[in-house]
Amino acid sequence: MGVAVFFAEKLDGDELTLEGTEGRHAAVVRRIGPGERVRLTDGRGAWAEGPVVAAGKAGVTVSVDERGSVPAARPRVVVVQAVPKGERAELAVEMLTEVGADVIVPWNAERSQFRANPERVAKTLAKWQEWAFEASKQSRRSWFAEVAPIASTAEVAQLLAAAALPVVLHEEATVPLAALDVPDDGDVVIVIGPEGGIAPDELTAFGVEPVRLGDTVLRTSTAGVAAAAALLARSRWT
Repeated sequence: MGVAVFFAEKLDGDELTLEGTEGRHAAVVRRIGPGERVRLTDGRGAWAEGPVVAAGKAGVTVSVDERGSVPAARPRVVVVQAVPKGERAELAVEMLTEVGADVIVPWNAERSQFRANPERVAKTLAKWQEWAFEASKQSRRSWFAEVAPIASTAEVAQLLAAAALPVVLHEEATVPLAALDVPDDGDVVIVIGPEGGIAPDELTAFGVEPVRLGDTVLRTSTAGVAAAAALLARSRWT
């Protein structure tokens, strides 16, 4: 089993003290004690690792004996996820983070049934960011998944226009996802519609020929991770 990963803004020094929410989680929830190894990361590639030399209710102190930096992965995977209902939103964010999506963009699609008032938008975004943060640690990422602000259809169209590989999934598409060539660099932007499907006017606005995953229809919470995994298997995972 690999070492547990925790977030730390600063990684300078031979001994690092993890306090606050992360420190209490390590010491109290995870019950990590002296002698156990942990890894601290700033979520942007840099990490420091070593054994815990002190632990208390306030946190843990780590004696750093190894450190390094992981370059950002290429191509960058950006998943535009139509806002699902209830628990399916959390499932989608967690799985996308675990599989390796670099950026998750919540999309207020026409059929999302999402009321975009300021309070609801702020609350939803905060939840998505927390889910991605926790899933990034659980999956031991050095680069944490980023959750962008909730996007409109016009903003999603702009992302697709600037992408090295624009991908729009649609159950009625005839072109298979496997037929697409995956670039070595740039952004791979994958758009996942809501349970009710992407509306015709949204497809028109995107200006991209849609593709399908296969013969079965996946739910919005699982389609993104399946598509991302299929493309990663032909690029970063080779």
